[in-house]
Amino acid sequence: MTRLSAITPSGHVQLGNYLGAIRQWALHGGPGDLYFVSDLHAMTTPHNPSRLRSLAREQLAIVIAAGVPPESVFVQSDLVRELGALTWLLECTCSYDEASRMTQFKEKSDGRAGVRLSLLTYPALMAADILSQGAAEVPVGADQAQHVELARTLARRFNGVYGEIFVVPDAVLPPSGARIRDLCDPTRKMAKSTQNSAGVVFVLDPPDLVRRKIKRAVTDNMSTVEYRPAERTGVANLLEILAGCEGSEPEHAGESMRSYAELKDAVAEAVIETLRPIRERAEQLLSDVDELRLVREGGAERARQRCAYRLDAALRLAGAS
Repeated sequence: MTRLSAITPSGHVQLGNYLGAIRQWALHGGPGDLYFVSDLHAMTTPHNPSRLRSLAREQLAIVIAAGVPPESVFVQSDLVRELGALTWLLECTCSYDEASRMTQFKEKSDGRAGVRLSLLTYPALMAADILSQGAAEVPVGADQAQHVELARTLARRFNGVYGEIFVVPDAVLPPSGARIRDLCDPTRKMAKSTQNSAGVVFVLDPPDLVRRKIKRAVTDNMSTVEYRPAERTGVANLLEILAGCEGSEPEHAGESMRSYAELKDAVAEAVIETLRPIRERAEQLLSDVDELRLVREGGAERARQRCAYRLDAALRLAGAS
């Protein structure tokens, strides 16, 4: 059974991406699981092409450095011709009403001028990502579950009209990971696309910068280190980061600590040591152009081989070849 997961290069990979997703892929991924850098998805809004290419390379390097098997990783745009053809078939299978009902499209396009058409058609591309690789399960959060449901609908409809070719995927909850929040504003998630990076620890941040960011993290005016996420979000966030790095529970992570300074020191050291091997290996890959290129080319070729039969059959059944 194949599970398919992706990460979008909308910004530099941050601590929450690693603890909540990438590390889970490395620790709990099965032999048939697939992971890809979804750089085409990052093009639905205005972007800088050079920065997008750089971020895609960075994400690929970090995923490999984290221990995800290279043979299970690829970059989405390396399959642009295959995905373009399948996306067109799925757009011809999808109705406008179905696409325009997607919550993300409605939220991002509501009352805004100059919205790109790709925001409307993006779910068809996501369906092509899933169906082309024969994924049976797609771990997603609540914000993407609706898109997987559309992929299920389109797969069943295509199969029913033209012939059985696509696996009908299921949306599943991803393995639970750390819930990391912004250090400066713990009411919101730590995000790689945030405008203010002071509260975001990036995987490639040098140790001194990690220490500075964590030492400036928001806490409160209390004096005890207690895990009370509803009332003391800043302290709870630090305890969740510490627990995520150590593999413990946040309720117990700070039991022996008597001050916020002690807590922040412990969190900083835990984060630095957790990220150190990932950062060092990723930097090696990014500096070795040939090694990363070979990893990427190999992933692309395997991904093309996996989707070739389904794409050719779908085109033939639909009358396009």
